[in-house]
Amino acid sequence: MLRKTMTESGAVRGFPGTNARITVFKGIPYAAPPVGELRWRAPQPPAKWEGVRDCYEYGPIAMQTGPGLDPDAFYSKEWHVDPEVPMSEDCLYLNVWTPAKAADEKLPVMMWIHGGGMQEGYAYEQEFDGEQFAKRGIVLVSITYRLNVFAFMAHKELTAAQPGDPANFGLLDCVAALKWIKRNIAAFGGDPENVTVFGQSGGGHASEYLAASPLAKGLFKRAIFQSPGFGALALPNSGFFAVGTKDLAYGEAFGQEFLDYLGVKTIAEARALDAAYVNEKQVSFRAETFKFMFPIIDGIFCVKDPNDAMLAGDMNGIDLMLTVTGDEMTSGPRGPLDEWVKKSFGEYADEFMAAVREKAGSDDPEALKKAAAFSSFHAANLLSGELLAHAGKDFYFEIFDPEIPGDDAGSFHSSDLWFEFDNLRSCWRPFDGHHYDVARKMCNYFSNFARTGDPNGKDADGTDMPTWLTYGHDRSIMFFGDEIAPLKKEDPVIRAVVDINLKHLGLL
Repeated sequence: MLRKTMTESGAVRGFPGTNARITVFKGIPYAAPPVGELRWRAPQPPAKWEGVRDCYEYGPIAMQTGPGLDPDAFYSKEWHVDPEVPMSEDCLYLNVWTPAKAADEKLPVMMWIHGGGMQEGYAYEQEFDGEQFAKRGIVLVSITYRLNVFAFMAHKELTAAQPGDPANFGLLDCVAALKWIKRNIAAFGGDPENVTVFGQSGGGHASEYLAASPLAKGLFKRAIFQSPGFGALALPNSGFFAVGTKDLAYGEAFGQEFLDYLGVKTIAEARALDAAYVNEKQVSFRAETFKFMFPIIDGIFCVKDPNDAMLAGDMNGIDLMLTVTGDEMTSGPRGPLDEWVKKSFGEYADEFMAAVREKAGSDDPEALKKAAAFSSFHAANLLSGELLAHAGKDFYFEIFDPEIPGDDAGSFHSSDLWFEFDNLRSCWRPFDGHHYDVARKMCNYFSNFARTGDPNGKDADGTDMPTWLTYGHDRSIMFFGDEIAPLKKEDPVIRAVVDINLKHLGLL
């Protein structure tokens, strides 16, 4: 097994996974610590070291609200089980799982970007164990990257002093990790010319930005966008149609507002503040204002909103897969149904209600109100797919919606993570045999997609898995339920929401 290898910064030593055929390397620095003068700068090269670095421990997680501090929170029960997980501004580390026995095997590589709305989360939540991907011949890399105000601060001073990297530092971290992979992954048995980026929620949205960024072009070959949820579709009662990614001027004004909240006048003063204090203030700022820092169009990393890039077919020429879960972020009527529909859908209210009646199969008021609820993430992701299809780009689309035991949360946002990493054994939920079958096949499909751009192939017993056609085959969608099969019928309300957006955009 490849337990020791050489990176450009120095030698590293890994250790056997629970499967002795796999080697795990934890906490490899892919960039210099972004502290002091490097706070709110593009990531810089890591320092070299002498001797062999033992990569036995994960690096610290990025600054954020402490995961697991509220033991009653839903995700604390699910996987944020350690409230004492180390946290630091010095967080730019990655982890590698490899099945390679030698450095010349050229295995497909997958880079995982964790979710958390780009505000929270970390690379080694327990559901993200990469061993099952490595078992399937994948070199799996997971990364930590800057979040929240540490990642997305913008300000006129920054723009003036560093015009080449004025903003989007967390996403520049992702680019730096991809460049590290390009230069180093061959030493772990990986193929630097066959890299797949995949991420969920905020990590899915980061993947979209990478696919649309000129700085990431040529660094990866495929991408899987999982429940990004920040697409062209806006939530009901918020104007319905989203305004997309904000511009640099907006980010600079937001940055000034945060400096005022910090009680400092300059970026230099803000950089001199202790990271724990800045973190505490960004948490309280969000709680008081419900304002969040996200990526902006800076003209360097981000030149256009990802949805505009999709519509233009400008996604760096990569193979794509899109996924959603069945019960994530459901939006529904607030108050009387007719008022909510008119406020949310305006001139398209009648079209939406026709779909609601079709779904309800009744004119009963309660049945109609229940039928009007829909997953905004599902609709947003499907709309992104329609934008790609309009641009002539084909792709694979998945709906994940099996019965999830243990509570009544359904196929909640992120429930697919246990399955795609084939890691049900680490979950508290009473999964049974058919769940393990779905998880095994889901990890197979993802691994196959990373290997060749086609998810289809054989199961572990040598039998063919159900054929997954691209969306271009008459809007074909693969449904991951208690069994896996092509979706037989779309939700008419979801389809109406997507079609309404397309009409609004002049595409239907």
